[in-house]
Amino acid sequence: MGMDNGPDAERDAILAALKPVVEGIAATFGPVCDVVLHDYRHPEKSVVAVAGAVTGRQVGGAMSEIGMRVLARGAAASDELNYVTRTRDGTLVKSSTMLLRDSTGAVFGALCVNVDVGAVTRVHDLLGALAGLGAASAELPTTTFGNDIDSVVDALVDAHRSKQRGSWAELDRAERVELFDGLDARGVFAVRGAVEQVAARLGISRASAYNYLARARAAHDTSTGGST
Repeated sequence: MGMDNGPDAERDAILAALKPVVEGIAATFGPVCDVVLHDYRHPEKSVVAVAGAVTGRQVGGAMSEIGMRVLARGAAASDELNYVTRTRDGTLVKSSTMLLRDSTGAVFGALCVNVDVGAVTRVHDLLGALAGLGAASAELPTTTFGNDIDSVVDALVDAHRSKQRGSWAELDRAERVELFDGLDARGVFAVRGAVEQVAARLGISRASAYNYLARARAAHDTSTGGST
């Protein structure tokens, strides 16, 4: 084992040590919880351990859009704790994503805990109704927990496009640049082959997609003074 194996050996050891923790947390919370361990060195198959079935993740599955966002932020990424979202099948989930760093401080993975809070919410709403309180619920974002990276990228493209006012052909140049800037901010283009996939999803050429990505990054650098 040479010196080049040092960082990866350390990261492998951290992941191996956390696998029993994944099982232990899920067992503690029971069937309303799942726990997922990610190795971000392999984005397309980042799931290395999973216990529970709330989000339907499987070992060998791809990172979610949350993981993409972490990759996009790089060293500036931070833990995201106790955020509430919905899975694509409508399950209300409270999640925490805790980043894994090696001894140099580099982010290489994450431990994610997801709790199905739908039942709790239903009881809360029932008690609120009995108490005469309004039952208005906040509009929550939908998160794609796909087991393949293509489904996650497709979902993000569709979500961003739905915020625009029509098909790609109906968007003006500024709106097209804005679409690519939004996808870039969510970490979509950190994934290998994503530009080609986004181009296919939008029905445009690969060259056109690269052109709009370059425009979006140039505009972003100009507006932020080149710093983030």
